[in-house]
Amino acid sequence: MQTEARVGVVMEGGQRAISSGHGSIATVDGATRSKGQHQQHRYQAQIGTVSQLLSGGIAGAFSKTCTAPLARLTILFQVQGMHSDVETLKKASIWREASRIAREEGFRAFWKGNLVTIAHRLPYSSVNFYAYEQYKKILHTVPGLEKYQNNASAEISMHFVCGGLAGVTAATATYPLDLVRTRLAAQTNAIYYRGIQHALRTIIMDEGHLGLYKGLGATLLTVGPSIALSFSVYEALRSYWQSKRPHDSTVAVSLACGSLSGIASSTGTFPLDLVRRRKQLEGAGGRARVYKTGLVGTFRHIVQNEGFRGLYRGILPEYYKVVPGVGICFMTYEMLKMLLADISANL
Repeated sequence: MQTEARVGVVMEGGQRAISSGHGSIATVDGATRSKGQHQQHRYQAQIGTVSQLLSGGIAGAFSKTCTAPLARLTILFQVQGMHSDVETLKKASIWREASRIAREEGFRAFWKGNLVTIAHRLPYSSVNFYAYEQYKKILHTVPGLEKYQNNASAEISMHFVCGGLAGVTAATATYPLDLVRTRLAAQTNAIYYRGIQHALRTIIMDEGHLGLYKGLGATLLTVGPSIALSFSVYEALRSYWQSKRPHDSTVAVSLACGSLSGIASSTGTFPLDLVRRRKQLEGAGGRARVYKTGLVGTFRHIVQNEGFRGLYRGILPEYYKVVPGVGICFMTYEMLKMLLADISANL
């Protein structure tokens, strides 16, 4: 989730550059722009949007694939407290769990559930970007807000609100794939779900259509504060860095600040992410329900049975995933954006 926030910043900047280059109507001595020029600008803007959508989606999918082993370890640690005794929890460690996966499930098992992750990431990025643009258009039409259009603080606030709404929209639209990904990744030796389609059918048969949205409330509560922390920490760090070292590479500054903001966001929202993962696994594989109360009751149950540290079970592999994940995502996005820009320029 932190990675998507970073990509969102870059995509927004690219779209703003496109809009500034093609959004204004050039006039020479009062003459209006010709129809052919207008169509050409529209075509170039569409190419720019498509290239950003492709770059962001592919970068996110590639980043998720590279960090899939750490993502699966995070999920396995997050759900350990549901059906494990105290002694088992005390013995848990990253190396011991990684060794168990390699020994019992094979090396390929580190990427278990990654196909559905990619299937989820591509539409998620597209919906997120499209919704962001639509929410911006809606807010710009709200009476009384037009006087703040040239105000920098107001623009940042508007982008913050639109980004949060877009994240909630994208998370809701693609949530069943996120749930399936969690359940596939959480499987160890006992295989209950044999793939994406089988998992979707089985969940509907066992738990009804609403079963595809288990844990949605906790997910939406995670998306908002996660993006809030990501954007605020990222912008604050980047502004401070550039004020002290204005000649440093923009890519390097964005990479470093993005990684630090990802760590801050993960720390602040990890308990909510842990709860949503466990809610997603309620009743999976025919198991009895563990948490029979709402969100607050689930938090209370975890603290009572596992202590406060239980809310941060799996935080270390999450940290290990954030830094390389953001770096790979930025690198892939920038490379693809330049490549697609060259291709579109030659069309």
